[in-house]
Amino acid sequence: MNKVKSLVSALLLAVSSTAFAQKGTELLLWPDGAPTSNGDPTDTAKVFVSLPKADRATGRCIVICPGGGYSHLAMNHEGHDWAPFFNNMGIATVVLKYRMPHGVAQVPLEDAEEAMRLVRRNARQWNIDADQVGIMGSSAGGHLASTVATRSRGDAAANFQILFYPVITMDPGFTHRGSHDNLLGKDAKKKSERDYSNDLQVTRVTPRAFITLSDDDHAVLPANGVNYYFECYRHDVPASLHVYPSGGHGWGIRTSFAYHLEMMQELRTWLNSF
Repeated sequence: MNKVKSLVSALLLAVSSTAFAQKGTELLLWPDGAPTSNGDPTDTAKVFVSLPKADRATGRCIVICPGGGYSHLAMNHEGHDWAPFFNNMGIATVVLKYRMPHGVAQVPLEDAEEAMRLVRRNARQWNIDADQVGIMGSSAGGHLASTVATRSRGDAAANFQILFYPVITMDPGFTHRGSHDNLLGKDAKKKSERDYSNDLQVTRVTPRAFITLSDDDHAVLPANGVNYYFECYRHDVPASLHVYPSGGHGWGIRTSFAYHLEMMQELRTWLNSF
């Protein structure tokens, strides 16, 4: 009987893995309700899981946080569209549809941390190594990803981070104002601005980082990503900074970005370096 149960379990796992690999699977992040409300009961956190074919799986997984200034989410070119690229490298992806903060700063962080925990709870079933779970984010999603990278611990911690043209600081002189106001409120206290300025939160245990941006980004000043790289360097955190001459903001995986091929190869090379 035990052998039969084991065989059935193995078959179910194989079917489940195949389904994930083919089309991804949507899961509610908080089926019993989120711990902190953002005031909008219609705003539901979800994840979209895409697994590579079992014979190509490396055990790595990346939780992806799209950007959108903490007011909306660019779910495609900064989220779903990345899944085939990573899956072809044998890396699982979990695209996070996190809730908007509406001034309640812990809301998106709670969602991102729960997504990391969800991956580790399902690591065995999804053929993932719990010590190879990274986080990636673009723009305001980069702020969320770097918040997890610098703040989260235990099963919510990231083993590596990938940041595209990230919002890093909440300093009014350098931040993206929309992200600042939506996350902390227009009249945010200085302490909150410091607490969510992630360049100030880097320590020697911050995970390795890949940071990429454009020199002519006028939406999120390049100083955000550059200062974050400097703090990684100053704290002996392995980091790679790629600044392209042009491209502005928000290119994600779009092939219209002039340096798309270079960026993809540099990201691939970095992922293969550790």
